[in-house]
Order: sequence, then C-alpha cells, then structure tokens
Amino acid sequence: MTKPTPEPDQLRKRAIIIVLDGAGAGALPDADDYGDLGSDTLRNVIRKHGPLDLKNLYSLGLGEALKLSSVKRISKFSPVFYGLMAPLSPGKDTTSGHWEISGIVMESSFPVFPDGFPRELIDRFSKEIGRGVLGNIAASGTEIIERLGEKHIKTGFPIIYTSADSVFQIAAHEKIVPLETLYHWSEIARSLLTGKNAVGRVIARPFVGEPGSFKRTAGRHDYSLSPPGKTLLDTAMERGYPVAVVGKVADIFAHRGMTITRPGGDNDALAEELIYLLENVESGLIWTTFGDFDTLYGHRNDSKGFALALEKFDRHLEIILKMLGKDDLLFITADHGCDPTFPTTDHTREYVPLLAWNREIQLNKNLGIRKTYADLAASAADWLDLTNPGPGVSFIP
Repeated sequence: MTKPTPEPDQLRKRAIIIVLDGAGAGALPDADDYGDLGSDTLRNVIRKHGPLDLKNLYSLGLGEALKLSSVKRISKFSPVFYGLMAPLSPGKDTTSGHWEISGIVMESSFPVFPDGFPRELIDRFSKEIGRGVLGNIAASGTEIIERLGEKHIKTGFPIIYTSADSVFQIAAHEKIVPLETLYHWSEIARSLLTGKNAVGRVIARPFVGEPGSFKRTAGRHDYSLSPPGKTLLDTAMERGYPVAVVGKVADIFAHRGMTITRPGGDNDALAEELIYLLENVESGLIWTTFGDFDTLYGHRNDSKGFALALEKFDRHLEIILKMLGKDDLLFITADHGCDPTFPTTDHTREYVPLLAWNREIQLNKNLGIRKTYADLAASAADWLDLTNPGPGVSFIP
C-alpha cells in the first residue's frame, strides 16, 4: 500500500548512497560458473599493498565486514551496521548491480557477446549510420583503440567492441567523429538492441590523441535500458523527495526517477559534486557512484592504483562524514567485483561490502551476509518512510 504524501516540512531525512564501483568483497558460491573463483577485490588489494590508510572506512566497520584480522578499528565513529551483500540477480553487470541496490532483482542476466555481435545486427547499424564499422570483438577498451585507432582515423568507421559485460561500446576519435554524432550513433544502437540482443548498456567511448598515445576522454555517455519495475528513486520522487544523482547513476537508471542530476568525472570530481549536493539538498535521496575503481584500475589490473584510490576516497569520506547530521543515513557499498589482481580484466562475481552509519544511532551490529542487494533499498525506504520498492528486507531497527 502506497504511503500518503507528507507535507513538505515532514520531508527532512536524507539517505545517501555511495557505490564504490567494482569494490567486491569475495567470490560468491557460484563464482566458478563465471570463471571468477578466487576473486576477492578489496581483500586482495589490501593484502597486496597494505597496510592502507583507510581509517574512516575502518571506523565504519570495513575491517570487520571483510574479517581483516590485521585491522584494528579506531572507534572514531560508532558503526551502525556492517556486513556483506550477495546478489540475487545473475551476472556481474553494473546495470543489474545498481538496479538491485535500488530494489529490482533480475530473473535472467543481460545477454553477452564474447564472439562479437550478430552480423545482421552490425549490418543494420552500419546501414543506419551510413558507414562501415571496425572491430566487433570482445576487447579491452584501451587496447582496441590502440589496435584500431589509426585505421579509424583513416576511414572514419567507428570501433565497435564489447566485453564480458553486457555492453555495446562505440569508440571514435573526437576530431574524426563529433561528440554529437557519436551520441546519435549510440542512440541508434540503443534502438536496435532489443529482444535477445538487449544489452544492458550502449556506451559512447570518445578518445583523442595520436597513434601510440590515444587517450579516452570524459565525454563517455551510457545509454541503459529503462528499469523494468519501480526503483527506490521512483518511489522517493513520487513521495515528494528530491532525488539527486551524480555522473553515471543517471545513465544507469535511464534518467528516470530523479529531480537533480550533476555531472560526473573522476573520483575527485565525483566527491566534489557529492559535497555540493550535501550542502544544497536538504532532504531526500542522494546517490553517487565512484567509477575509477572499476574503469581505471580494476579493468586495467592496476592494483596499486586501486589501493591509492581507496586511500584518496577515505580522505574524501572524512569530509563527507563531518557534513552528516542526525537525519542522515549513509550507505556505502559496491555493485560487483573487479579484482585488479585477478588474471582477467573483467568484472568478477563477488559479494559486496555494506556499511551504514547515522550520527545518533548507537549500535554496532554485524549484519552478516544479506541475501540480496535489495536489502539496501528496503532499508533506505524504511529510513525515508517510503514503501519498499522490492523484495529486500530492511535492517533499520
């Protein structure tokens, strides 16, 4: 039953969701089905490069959640809740992970194309954009632009590639294909990728530079499917709350269920935008996903970079925590693993950490392993006095 819309002066609470993209917490029981047995993103990075200066994350219970015997928690904050979450949805995709955090559990995984996309689909796409294409293989994004970038510059043909994730990626040099054209091509691809070919995301991947020194730019844009059901964002917005998101979160939810969107960028830019929202949005739902862990470090097997990014995020977190008041509940989690110490450069099928903190709730509760990411949505809905959008169970007392 939908709860009645409260008066504006009743909308005082805030739920803040931070997703550390790719920061998994150990292989799931079915990880071997995905070739991911032995993946353990956070523990492997911490063991390889530790001790790391993560005093704020450890203060919120990360050490206990990961069962790191070498970490002694500094009782700077009283952690409200800490534990792990397992996904009910199959796969290890950014989109399905975020959707489950918001309350939607997928019954089947998005399609993947390890051998490239069907010829008839590529032919239709080529006809729609009026030129040929290069690639159509599964590859690392940085590797494929180095391999095919020069040919792309000569022909003007976009580079099409995918990965172990459910993505259709289109790479093009900004001086050869204007961003507006690349985005238009991505919209065409999104319209064609339906039915059995309905990948989770189409991603525009602009790059610049010369052969041997190509570099992807911040002009990336994702085109996701619309969530198949009501999300936490939809529920909060319908109730009258502001719903503010930063960066790729808007794309992942197809720009649905949000009232404020802020630009993305690297982790430092995302932290600045989150701080801006905390200063200017007095109630409702705020969601930021820190993507560098996945994009820059996990997918590139750069465990040292991942470790340094964790330490830098922890410094941002210290500022964020000081800004939170008695009506704020902070959640920190991840959407999947992307272990930079693992042999592949793909996402990994892992548990994710779950930390939740409020300044005035004096509990120190080990949540153990939650059965679904949707427990976070249920708990955020509970905090904001919303109808639970999914099958999750709230852990708010």
